[in-house]
Amino acid sequence: MLVGPILGGLLIDALGWEWIFFVNVPVGVVGLVLAARLVPTLSTSVHRFDLLGVALSAVGMFLLVFGIQEGQAFDWGPIAWGMIGAGVAVLALFVAWQARNPAEPLVSLGLFRDRNFSLANIAVTTLGFAVTAQAFPITLYAQGVRGLTPTGAALLLAPAAVISTILAPFVGRLTDRAHPRWIAGFGLGCFAVGLLWLAAVMRPDTPTWALVLPIGLTGIGSGFMWAPVSTAATRNLPMHQAGAGAGVYNTTRQVGAVLGSAGIAALMQSRLAAEVPGAAGGSAEAAVAQLPPALHDGFSTAMAQSLVLPAVVILVGAAAALCFATPVHLRRATAREPATAAAD
Repeated sequence: MLVGPILGGLLIDALGWEWIFFVNVPVGVVGLVLAARLVPTLSTSVHRFDLLGVALSAVGMFLLVFGIQEGQAFDWGPIAWGMIGAGVAVLALFVAWQARNPAEPLVSLGLFRDRNFSLANIAVTTLGFAVTAQAFPITLYAQGVRGLTPTGAALLLAPAAVISTILAPFVGRLTDRAHPRWIAGFGLGCFAVGLLWLAAVMRPDTPTWALVLPIGLTGIGSGFMWAPVSTAATRNLPMHQAGAGAGVYNTTRQVGAVLGSAGIAALMQSRLAAEVPGAAGGSAEAAVAQLPPALHDGFSTAMAQSLVLPAVVILVGAAAALCFATPVHLRRATAREPATAAAD
């Protein structure tokens, strides 16, 4: 969260945007070497690959995301809504196939019988959506209105990453002792309030410190929301299902991120068309390149209004987290307390 945006800004400023792809090569090589050296050898079993499930999920996600992201280009007409509807229909077929697959489904729907697993997947989908979506309006506002470089825009977001990093070990230990509903609910709520607060102050003449305060609040939220949601997802699952559960959990997070990038792009285009004269049909990225001061007010308003979307979405995740059931380890600890007191 800290190094990625700053390194991305430095790469763009110094070498060009193409290097954001090349930088993954050495990172991937290092990861491969470390995995080969450090990951222990565990017992495995042979599994069948669900080719039809892969095809249905890929086609469904492509149609849904492409329809959302390019809806403005098609004037939100029959083509855009047809792709979105077809994507939803194909994904429904994917779920039906997973339920009826006589061999080995790509996603075991039985995992969702655990209440906390289901709720955690809802929460992490909104997390992936909001964390991905919020970065676009903020960085475009920082560059287009405040005149910051990509590196400067990344540094504007750095306080959130620093605060989250400082809080992470403390929240991790707290997650082992306290109910995840309150920790995650607090974090998700702080993140949503921080985004709404930032949307309220994102103006051309806003002092930097007034922007850093709500950004810092999103950092507090980030520090409190990841650990309890992830542990709630798999804590109650049997060991033989822990790997499958973790895989599904990480996939739903990525799906949320994909939908977040598509949704925020569509919303920013829509708000720019409404707030910035002559922006209809253009993208926010193109508008940033040459943004005259006369358009700063409209551009700021469009980006601020766009931030409301990830804030509302993550509130759905907060509602899901507040419905977490008490994890098994906490129920056992509560049951042991009377027995210990009686023995004393």
